[in-house]
Amino acid sequence: MSENNGKDRKKRLALVATKGTLDWAYPPFILASAAAAMDWEVGIFFTFYGLPLLKKEVEASVSPLGNPAMPMKMPFGSKGFQSINWPMPNLLMSNVPGFESMATGLMKKMFKSKGVATVEELREACVDMDVRLIGCQMTMDVFGFTKEEFIDEAEVAGAAAFLAYAAEADVNMFV
Repeated sequence: MSENNGKDRKKRLALVATKGTLDWAYPPFILASAAAAMDWEVGIFFTFYGLPLLKKEVEASVSPLGNPAMPMKMPFGSKGFQSINWPMPNLLMSNVPGFESMATGLMKKMFKSKGVATVEELREACVDMDVRLIGCQMTMDVFGFTKEEFIDEAEVAGAAAFLAYAAEADVNMFV
């Protein structure tokens, strides 16, 4: 850090994204784009199940099994969005054929009706604002991904390289 205690440098945000379901895809991109819009320097390290969020085609879906806090109150109805309450436990819902697909479609429809950008649109906003999108090299090796599967703007680095970036961050978050 410089002698002026960093007053001349931008604030820095370092995020770690480890999950790739639709509900977990939003937080890193929302936080990153908000910080970048505030003129912060931002880097997101995508590892384990978060790594597919860098693929050219994002195929994130909703999984109640992976999120036991997911409410079973889903939007439904032809006149706008009304709510129905599904009193079944998440474990049971995750075993209902077609539930994951239906829940994913409903969530996407609800987000669209509320004017929320898609994951792809948020990711593109991050790219446009020079957010560093860093794929974990070890995870790529373990899961058999290649750099060509990811968007062109994705970087590839190991944990040590990201830690060096995060060590200089004003805010570090694991989302």
